Amino acid sequence: MIGSWTAGLARHRTGRLLAALAGIALAVALVAALGSFLTASKAAMTQRAVRAVAVDWQVQVQPGAAPGAVMSLVRKAPGTRAALPVGFAHTTGFTARVQGSTQTTGPGMALGLPDGYRALFPDAIRTLSGSPTGVLLAQQTASNLHAAPGDTIGVQFAGIGVRQVKVDGVVDLPQADSLFQTVGAPSQSQPTAPPDNVVLLPAARFAALTRGASAVTTQIHVARDDARLPSDPAAAFTAVTGAAHNLEARSAGAALVGNNIGAALDSARQDALYAQILFLFLGVPGAVLAAALTAAVASAGSERRRQEQGLLRLRGLRPRQITALAGLEAALIGLLGGLAGLGIAALSGRLAFGAASFGAGAGTWAWYGTAFVLGAAVAAGVVLVPALRDLRTVTVAETRKESGARSTRNPWWMRYGLDFALLIGSWLVFRASSGNQYALVLAPEGVPSISVSYWAFLGPALLWIGAALLLWRLTLLALTHGRPALVRLARPLTATLAGTTAATLSRRRRPLARSVVLLALAVSFALSTAVFNATYRQQAEVDARLTNGADVTVTEPPGARVPPGAGSALKISGVRHVEPLQHRFAYVGSDLQDLYGVRPDTIARATSLQDAYFAGGTAQQLMRKLAQRPDNLLVSVETVNDFQLAPGDTVNLRIQDARTKALRTVPFHYAGIAKEFPTAPKDSFFVANAAYIAEATGSDAVGAFLLDTGGTHQKQIATRLRSQLGTSATVTDLTQTRGTVGTSLTSVDLAGLTRIELAFAVLLAAGAGGLVLALGLAERRRTFAIATVLGARTRQLRGMVLTEALLLAAGGLAGGAVIGWALSEMLVKVLTGVFDPPPATLAVPGVYLTLTGLAALTAVLAAALNGIRGARRPAVEELRDL
Repeated sequence: MIGSWTAGLARHRTGRLLAALAGIALAVALVAALGSFLTASKAAMTQRAVRAVAVDWQVQVQPGAAPGAVMSLVRKAPGTRAALPVGFAHTTGFTARVQGSTQTTGPGMALGLPDGYRALFPDAIRTLSGSPTGVLLAQQTASNLHAAPGDTIGVQFAGIGVRQVKVDGVVDLPQADSLFQTVGAPSQSQPTAPPDNVVLLPAARFAALTRGASAVTTQIHVARDDARLPSDPAAAFTAVTGAAHNLEARSAGAALVGNNIGAALDSARQDALYAQILFLFLGVPGAVLAAALTAAVASAGSERRRQEQGLLRLRGLRPRQITALAGLEAALIGLLGGLAGLGIAALSGRLAFGAASFGAGAGTWAWYGTAFVLGAAVAAGVVLVPALRDLRTVTVAETRKESGARSTRNPWWMRYGLDFALLIGSWLVFRASSGNQYALVLAPEGVPSISVSYWAFLGPALLWIGAALLLWRLTLLALTHGRPALVRLARPLTATLAGTTAATLSRRRRPLARSVVLLALAVSFALSTAVFNATYRQQAEVDARLTNGADVTVTEPPGARVPPGAGSALKISGVRHVEPLQHRFAYVGSDLQDLYGVRPDTIARATSLQDAYFAGGTAQQLMRKLAQRPDNLLVSVETVNDFQLAPGDTVNLRIQDARTKALRTVPFHYAGIAKEFPTAPKDSFFVANAAYIAEATGSDAVGAFLLDTGGTHQKQIATRLRSQLGTSATVTDLTQTRGTVGTSLTSVDLAGLTRIELAFAVLLAAGAGGLVLALGLAERRRTFAIATVLGARTRQLRGMVLTEALLLAAGGLAGGAVIGWALSEMLVKVLTGVFDPPPATLAVPGVYLTLTGLAALTAVLAAALNGIRGARRPAVEELRDL
């Protein structure tokens, strides 16, 4: 019997089975693909954080402790790959006599590096000129002393005087901040900047030069075996932090660990939670939608399935046997749909990421298993559960009735106003979660635990569900009480059968409303996902441009006296405009902040100034204020709040006078707020008129030149300028900055993820629009056959089908557009932490949304045309088959 039933299903219910299989496959594929992507994303974040660290641990030997004993303890610590001792000595100054003039600098540091240091820590030092070994001078120090390889400089040590050394090379220290950290001190007590004057010496030379000097310490620099770390950043952070604490405990106070790799993973774990949030945002709604599509597909044939069940009960089958047959259908759909979904997920990973496992390794299989179980559960829920319910609650006589004849009451949620309650709840949650003090991800610095305010997603979730139910209510009301309008709508297509068509639509209002809502949810999912991805890409570009300043930026070393006219030498082929930007430091009260001097009339020609960067006026208005009144000043929000400033207030800044080297009080007037500014830090800074600063301080020295290349050839132009300028300035370009700024979340292959999720969104929209309609029309072949027998012409039947299709398409697309727009606005606001800086406006990918709408419309029309073709069969043959 089971074999005959299976064969009968395959022969006579092929469309229904394939449609259900497609729904299950989409749900499984989406969960498997996005889950694997989540695992791969976390692994990529961990790897990036590890690669970004030059020295994993800096173990500070405490006063009175033996460096040799600490070295032995470090090398025996689990996970230590290699360790080398490094000497640190404070210097009181540097001197150099170059081309007849003597240059001096302030205090600095001398480091003693053992043999093999650069081989073990290749990213700690970058050679700029000269030899990679010997006495190496930091770039800033070389600039301050006007020294080059081959010159002799004097290094003054406390207690022993000046020692002469010959410079062998000039180097850059990419991670100077961590290299010169105060080990063991909290972040707020760390130096605000690394020392400007640094010399690196071979270990033997360092020991000879510093013999008898004071303020000499030893650090053990450690390379850890990072291959053993967990792939999840949070777990990796916990592991390395625990290992560091273990070493400090075993040293009994002889050592403190500067945990550089832990600090990098501390930042990455927050980004990992944002990736998890993206999974919730992108994966869960899609999976729910695919499951709803499967349920709608199954319910399209529920009438036929209920009638078949009644026939089986009439022929004497026991409930257990009927349950077994329903379970067989659910198992077939779940098994085949699940396997197909896993195949689609693997193919998606291969096409989008180059590997079926998405680069996640073993973590992929766990997600594949979870997705398969989810698919089986959905199959059981949409096929087996309704069969069991009908066995308990529906009599054989009732199985012969149509669903509309059995119940005319409104659904319970309509009677209790659940849709309105959900929308009100969504608004309340959104108001609470979008406040100024709200944080979606809470990551206390240095604390192993990290948390996400998942309840914030309750707002979008309630909006999605509440809006869908409201659309369902409106569709039911329109189909129930809008019959005159339906008659007018159907008359051009159905002529004399317009009234009959309107009555049919009204009678079938429940399945039609369900189809409209399903299409609207699919369209809203596609729209909100596409808008989120487009906005994310837009803000990543904005972040890169803010950080770099322009297409190409030439940054002068601190203290250099480079005039604005030097920018003419930078206007090489491909450069459209060169804009000088002053960078000074100024005290307001006791707070030291960055001060940027701009040319208000021309700054916008080299960089992007968005209105969202400012408050108190648009970008153009505030630049005009700086031009009209040179002593106007733009300040940060933090400064306005700290000093209770009002527009027009006088702000006295203390700035170094270039002539006397003393701090001079310069009056400004508060004119507006600068929340962001190109090359500026993210906290507190000032923006003022460059001419006014130059007049007040006696110097028009430029801190950086912003180069506009028209958005093209940035990398090639930057390479040419580096060759032209050598070590006298630092050249960065936008393409280089894109890969380094922002969070490690930007290192995730969002382009591949976008292709996957948007492709699924199109498939879901097309399936919701066409698949359910096609199956519904197929189940109504008997209705069309009877209408033909009663005299309906083919043109009139075609009009009936097209009227229903047009109602479905119009309601679904319009409802989906409204729900998608509301969701996009809410989600981007809730996910503000993902965007840096927050977007001023949403980015709308018009081409993709147009294609999605066309795909859904095409699917609906294809289903309608297929139904029309089926209606052309001779009525006698159709009734005989049924």
